[in-house]
Amino acid sequence: PHPHLAVETSPAGYRWVRLSRPERRNALDVSLLRAVADALAAEPGVPVLLASADPRVFCAGADLTITDAERAAVSDLVYDCCETIITRPGPVIAVLTGPAVGGGAQLAAASDLRIAGPGARLRWTGPGFPPGLDLAVGAWLLPDLVGRATAMDLVLTGRWLEAAEALTLGLVNLVCDDPEPVAAAIAADLAGRGAGA
Repeated sequence: PHPHLAVETSPAGYRWVRLSRPERRNALDVSLLRAVADALAAEPGVPVLLASADPRVFCAGADLTITDAERAAVSDLVYDCCETIITRPGPVIAVLTGPAVGGGAQLAAASDLRIAGPGARLRWTGPGFPPGLDLAVGAWLLPDLVGRATAMDLVLTGRWLEAAEALTLGLVNLVCDDPEPVAAAIAADLAGRGAGA
């Protein structure tokens, strides 16, 4: 267990993995990302809903109050978590009710499905932000999802991508007023179908 990660199994056979660090907007540090990686790796065939305990934000990305060395480790761990999401046999459904920035946007983009609320926004931080830091920016995921030109625009400008535009680009699969019950219904259906669904 981690104080900033809530993991619970539904009677319907799927798991919630909720970032729960509201005072820091779910900013990622090494221990939190290791806990996320462990939660995603456990029971790899079970559907997982990756969400936030606070609907105002999904994930603010790397914690900028930690040291440069720790931020580099966070960047590496984000890639590891994304690889786990992509390769695990059970689907990961990102439930986006608020902003997802940098590493948080990467975790969402790596997910098999992305269900967003109207307040969801995504932003990839480009080279030079924060100044002098070599952080993962998600450029390796974006070209496959949105094409090279759009990926470069998102990474280099660091502009906000609202839920409606993210839907148009294919970065979210559905925008609805209340994404949690919609995502839970999809996860329950997948869990009920068994492995390989």
